[in-house]
Amino acid sequence: MTISPTYRFIRVLQYTWKMDLLIFFSCVMVYYVDTYIIERFFILPPIIPTVLGPAIAFFVGFNNNQAYDRWWEARKIWGALVNDSRTWARNVLCYVIPAEDDTQTELMKQQMVKRHIAFIYALKTALRPQNDVTYRKYLSDEELGLIESHSNMHNAVLLLQSRDLETLSRMGYIDGFRYLELNKMLVAFTDSMGMAERIKNTVFPTIYIFFTKAFIWLFTIMITMVCSREIGLWSIVMGSIVGSVFHITHFNGQTLMDPFSTLTTSMPLNQISRTIEINLLEMLGEKDIPAPVKPINNEYVM
Repeated sequence: MTISPTYRFIRVLQYTWKMDLLIFFSCVMVYYVDTYIIERFFILPPIIPTVLGPAIAFFVGFNNNQAYDRWWEARKIWGALVNDSRTWARNVLCYVIPAEDDTQTELMKQQMVKRHIAFIYALKTALRPQNDVTYRKYLSDEELGLIESHSNMHNAVLLLQSRDLETLSRMGYIDGFRYLELNKMLVAFTDSMGMAERIKNTVFPTIYIFFTKAFIWLFTIMITMVCSREIGLWSIVMGSIVGSVFHITHFNGQTLMDPFSTLTTSMPLNQISRTIEINLLEMLGEKDIPAPVKPINNEYVM
């Protein structure tokens, strides 16, 4: 996620320079084809690109709005996970009251909190294409073997949490009300998990993206053709500028379509996961706590 209030122009060129060159050479070709071939047969009326421009702007704006909605929904989901994670750890540590000198139950409480950290990292691994195995250090060998036998590891972690919660209830360490409260937290984690998976697995309509790009190219060609009769070779520059503006605007929306990718505009899953990890370990009184994720070049966090 970008955190800098300014955006370096060189960063824009890193993503768009190939498209900018393609647009420029396309405008060069369109200019010469129009000047030496097409003008002999007909002249394109200026009203056509004038009408087409607002329609394309509407397409691009709708595309970007929908893409941002996906990104913002993902941010709300992970914001809820941060709050619910803190609540889960606090409730487990305070609601479960074992008998005096019952070290086994005390260890179970700590493991349920640490296992939740594993859930967060397992969910992050499923959403973002990175080989992050941090979840392994918060699980026992037996638990690790169990969850890695599942296709959905983060869901398997919640299954282990539910089993331990049921064990604590049978042992009488939590009453019915507290059991329901803790179980509600597991349901909330399942809901957040499902919503994040829905965003990840739902592809933005490719036909909409295709036609938006096609219309932008058509508009760029028409602008160059219309301007060639008024400003000559400068129509190449004008067509390149107009085409680049539309393509870059459309590209901005495309970078937000998958909020869990590794682009600089994507969700800061590494930072959020590490924040949850630090908070929960501090609540457990651990001493070996990892450092927060630092911004890269003071521009973005992953």
